[in-house]
Amino acid sequence: MAAAALSACGGGDDDVEPTPSTLKLEKIGGYSSGTFLKSAAEIPAFDAASKRAFVVNAQSGKLDVLDLSDPKKPKKVGEVNGTSVLLNGEVNSVAVKDGLVAIAIQAKPKTDTGRIAIYQASDLKLLGSATVGALPDMLTFTPDGKTVLVANEAEPSDDYQVDPEGSISIVDVSNPASPSVRTADFKAFNSQKADLLKAGVRIFGPTADGSGTADVANDLEPEYIAIAPDGKTAWVTLQENNALAIVDIASAKVTKIVPLGYKDHGQAGNELDFSDKDAAIKTTTAPNVLGMYQPDSIAAYKAQDGATYLVTANEGDAREWGDSTVLNKGYLEEMRVKDLAKVSAFGTPPAHLTKLANGKSTPGALLNPANFAWCGAVAGDPKTCRDDDKLGRLKVTWTQGYQTNPDGSPKWYNTAGVADSAGNRLMYDKLYTYGGRSISIWDAQGKQVWDSGAAIEQFLASDECKLGAKRDLACKTYFNTGHDATAALDARSSAKGPEPEGLAVGTIGNKSFAFVGLERMGGVLVFDITDPKAPQRVDYINTREDWTASFSDKTPPDLSKVGDLGPEGLAFIPAKQSPNSKPLLLVGNEVSGSTAVIQLNLGY
Repeated sequence: MAAAALSACGGGDDDVEPTPSTLKLEKIGGYSSGTFLKSAAEIPAFDAASKRAFVVNAQSGKLDVLDLSDPKKPKKVGEVNGTSVLLNGEVNSVAVKDGLVAIAIQAKPKTDTGRIAIYQASDLKLLGSATVGALPDMLTFTPDGKTVLVANEAEPSDDYQVDPEGSISIVDVSNPASPSVRTADFKAFNSQKADLLKAGVRIFGPTADGSGTADVANDLEPEYIAIAPDGKTAWVTLQENNALAIVDIASAKVTKIVPLGYKDHGQAGNELDFSDKDAAIKTTTAPNVLGMYQPDSIAAYKAQDGATYLVTANEGDAREWGDSTVLNKGYLEEMRVKDLAKVSAFGTPPAHLTKLANGKSTPGALLNPANFAWCGAVAGDPKTCRDDDKLGRLKVTWTQGYQTNPDGSPKWYNTAGVADSAGNRLMYDKLYTYGGRSISIWDAQGKQVWDSGAAIEQFLASDECKLGAKRDLACKTYFNTGHDATAALDARSSAKGPEPEGLAVGTIGNKSFAFVGLERMGGVLVFDITDPKAPQRVDYINTREDWTASFSDKTPPDLSKVGDLGPEGLAFIPAKQSPNSKPLLLVGNEVSGSTAVIQLNLGY
């Protein structure tokens, strides 16, 4: 069998890695911070020379350093404190390349400019630092290790009075003692706002006084970065905006903003479970309900056809800031359909939604019966579409989907469901929900070539899916379970389902694999993405052991028994860099505050 595998790789050269025919995940070790539900283990990275893992501990605002020379028994050997570089700074993310450790440090307040710092992996010596944009988050090295790209997310202040511009910092670290920074910003796109909106880019955050929407540069929030294998191009997810930015690294320019479109949950293959109150698994189509992909993580890889493709974990995210009932004190876009579709008035309407009504008394919303008769809507009344076992519990955005006039203003209807400029009802033709509950593959121009559709939720509901390190618990017993107070069957169905969030891509022999962390249901899914147009699910591991307790930070569980909850970040370690010469996967679990070491057991 081994000889056949070598033959498939093109010969018996010792430098050619065999291509596996099977892959199975096994947890072989882990480290617990001892802190529950406070994001004490988020983003991991690994340095092969020092055999050290570096894990972002958001709870402490530091970087935990773990000795991974024995991957079965990781132990903490140090930490990196961002305050030595930026007063009151907090470490947000980490990347490692060729003995250098780069960290992103956010300021306090987060709307101020942050910093990037470079350390030596072997002894944690600070080599240099530089100022970058507001709220620097994910960062990554180019393949040659000479440049670090930083996603400056630039979230607004909680009261939405300060909204810095999003950007990507391109940092030359060829001389780590003196990093130099160039900035790829979005200012050039401010004049293209109307065209971007028409194309489908979501630009909807308010200005400070609530009188309109922000400029493009202020509204875009870079989330995660993937870099082409040749180091020339970067792709940046703009999660809340449901879009992708393409960056030319050499010129430090954003060359294009690509809308990612919407997932039609009315189509067979795109079913979802949208109720958390029926205590049952019920994945079904929902006509005129559209999913915003809103990816968090993204990775790039070269397929066997020689082209570069992008993989995204389509988590979804809503804007929810401060006191949304006061126009200039916050913002909230998320509502349950049952509140959105109240006949007489919205449930507890956000101030920006009330402003949209422009003084109309008891404004409310209707569902177009031509589109939503399937759940019971009639003229002038959404009726049973509001029920908990129908669409009522599903979380959607109120900011889009309603009918508008040619000038973009709302088209009003009266209580009978008839178009009437004096009316006080919005008419929703479509409902937009958060995340794709999937992973997708896109070409280098941002065109989707494959999406997993409903496959993740359907797998979690199947007899094949098993939980626990021993794989002896039925997934369907705990379908769409969350953590803390949502640790119950079906609890996350109305809100993004299992939430694919973390992502890493690794190549073994001639095959490429995507490792996907499910933030809410937990665990890691593996897909063979060698053929970008026809990926195949390979394995799933979920080492959470306690599925019955309801957790909180006030009553934390026994972390030695609970297992791993809430994967956030993943790092693939190829066999040639691994401390035990076998491919590994590091998983930072933010809920349990634990870092898991997972071994990839290969068959040939």
